[in-house]
Amino acid sequence: MKEKVILAYSGGLDTTAIIPWLKENYDYEVICCCIDCGQESELDGLEERAKYCGAEKLYILDVNDEFAEDYIVPCVQANTVYENKYLLGTSMARPLIAKKLVEIARKEGATAICHGATGKGNDQVRFELGIKALAPDIKIIAAWRSPYWTMNSREEEIEYCKQHGIDLPFSADNSYSRDRNLWHISHEGLELEDPANAPNYDHLLVLGVSPEKAPDEGEVVSLSFEKGVPVAINGVKKKVADIIRDLNKLGGKHGVGIIDIVENRVVGMKSRGVYETPGGTILMEAHQQLEELIADRDMMAFKKNISNRFADLVYEGKWFTPLRECLQAFIEKSQEFVTGEVKLKLYKGNIIKQGTTSPYSLYNESIASFTTGDLYNHKDAEGFINLFGLSLKVRAMKQAELDKKNK
Repeated sequence: MKEKVILAYSGGLDTTAIIPWLKENYDYEVICCCIDCGQESELDGLEERAKYCGAEKLYILDVNDEFAEDYIVPCVQANTVYENKYLLGTSMARPLIAKKLVEIARKEGATAICHGATGKGNDQVRFELGIKALAPDIKIIAAWRSPYWTMNSREEEIEYCKQHGIDLPFSADNSYSRDRNLWHISHEGLELEDPANAPNYDHLLVLGVSPEKAPDEGEVVSLSFEKGVPVAINGVKKKVADIIRDLNKLGGKHGVGIIDIVENRVVGMKSRGVYETPGGTILMEAHQQLEELIADRDMMAFKKNISNRFADLVYEGKWFTPLRECLQAFIEKSQEFVTGEVKLKLYKGNIIKQGTTSPYSLYNESIASFTTGDLYNHKDAEGFINLFGLSLKVRAMKQAELDKKNK
């Protein structure tokens, strides 16, 4: 019997060409596996395509709820943002995809897993670190890094497919390189390859519209959280995945969550991309607004460091690591009292605060107001300032003394 290889399959030109390529160069039985993280219409007709191209079978695994609850939620709770902008849509999904590829490999008794990520991108790192962490005995085939891979353009891949009896309606015309899931869609290529060019939003956007084309009237949305987990939208309880879907529609309609970033890839180069994360941007903003009402000063300050480190780990594909698990344990503890409701207005790309409430709010009006209350005496500040600024005063006195001697 032939050995089996599990191919991470999207149905695009690259992974379609990889099916006959694997059979020709490795003599494997090819089993395709598509992990449904929210690609929606991209999955249409996938099974027929995979088998037509020579695959023995195709698995399509719906992991939307697992993605939302076990990967997105921890990142929301951590306020995870890479390089101040990127909400890690692609990065969060890759470890889950790697996990499912390994599960199917074990089920099928496969000896190898193949992916079609390029040798210049982050995804090769993320897929392979996940596979190594979960199945160090399974061989990894990175098609684009293989010495047997000789195709360097879409035209060559199309011609290779035709030579192997595969004639599919792939276009040789260049288009954006995109990755879509429940959380976001990314865009790279074409005019975006030159940072001097403005994005062609009329041509580019998929999930929504630019702020200029958003409605002239804003829309208020409320989100309810329990222990840092979103549980309801506009008072209606729903699964996390469904809340994100609703927010994607609302955010897209109002031009929310579009970023244009030049980021530092794991492999060392800079890349420019446009990300649409309408629902995620709203959810992250709502969580942060609730948390700022509940977390004390030391917690807020320390959690910023945790958030940045967590973001780096997710971006670098280090999900299945002891450090990520330890940081997540801290994050989950920090969410113990992050419960309440946040109201936001969406208006032409903006998210405008409309009020936040929580039974665990540390905001005390009698302390915060300008009038003197029972819990705060203005005169107490004098002694505090004297002690808090003592080192500054001593330093200034010493400097004055030295200046006087040197005259």
